[in-house]
Amino acid sequence: QVQLVESGGGLVQSGGSLRLSCAASGTIFRINDIKWYRQPPGKQRELLATITSSGSTNYADSVKGRFTMSRDNAKNTAVLQMNSLEPEDTAVYYCNAVIKYRASDTTSYSHWGQGTQVTVSS
Repeated sequence: QVQLVESGGGLVQSGGSLRLSCAASGTIFRINDIKWYRQPPGKQRELLATITSSGSTNYADSVKGRFTMSRDNAKNTAVLQMNSLEPEDTAVYYCNAVIKYRASDTTSYSHWGQGTQVTVSS
């Protein structure tokens, strides 16, 4: 019923920028927190950034000052602007959203996108 799709990944040189998008579609009453994670090859998934429904953000130390997260509640989208990229930022990037399907629901559900590859060359 709900689909989460990331886009915007690709290959970029060290020092460059990329803009990742996360779009939710389907039966959605409200999206609560949205998070961006990444998983480098052979490593565990890492939480990078969180944005609440009111727009408050929190960032991991590894990306603070370089990455900026925003959202558009009317469009059910979120963006991760990534600047000053380094080879260590190479990973698959995932979007996660906690979604309430209907106003009458008492539970919200966690959804993941399929991931988008970001590769930073030195």
